[in-house]
Amino acid sequence: MIPSDLKYTSDHEWVRKEGDRATVGITEYAQKELGDVVYVDLPAIGEKIKAKAGMGSIESVKAVSDIYAPLTGEIIAVNEELQFNPELVNQDPYGKGWIAVIEFADDQELEKLLTAEEYQKLIGG
Repeated sequence: MIPSDLKYTSDHEWVRKEGDRATVGITEYAQKELGDVVYVDLPAIGEKIKAKAGMGSIESVKAVSDIYAPLTGEIIAVNEELQFNPELVNQDPYGKGWIAVIEFADDQELEKLLTAEEYQKLIGG
């Protein structure tokens, strides 16, 4: 399942644009590859981030993987629920398993992200 209304990174993050804000999470493909998520290291609210830089990590029973910022901006919200229920990333990666909200300024960065079709090709679909 790859929602067509989202943008994607080659590092398996998804982005839902809402004005000058973008909600970010990891894709269903990524959570399946990771296996059962046991911990999510969230970025700090107010943190300034650059596109493609690390902004947290996800620990699963298999591995620890970095979460990369898809856009340059500032973290304005994080999904605190993941501190208590990290399995939401597995159960609902495009909904309740979201990770952070970034306030961004450069729409051109958004345009450089992958469409659903391009992401599908990337993962071999």
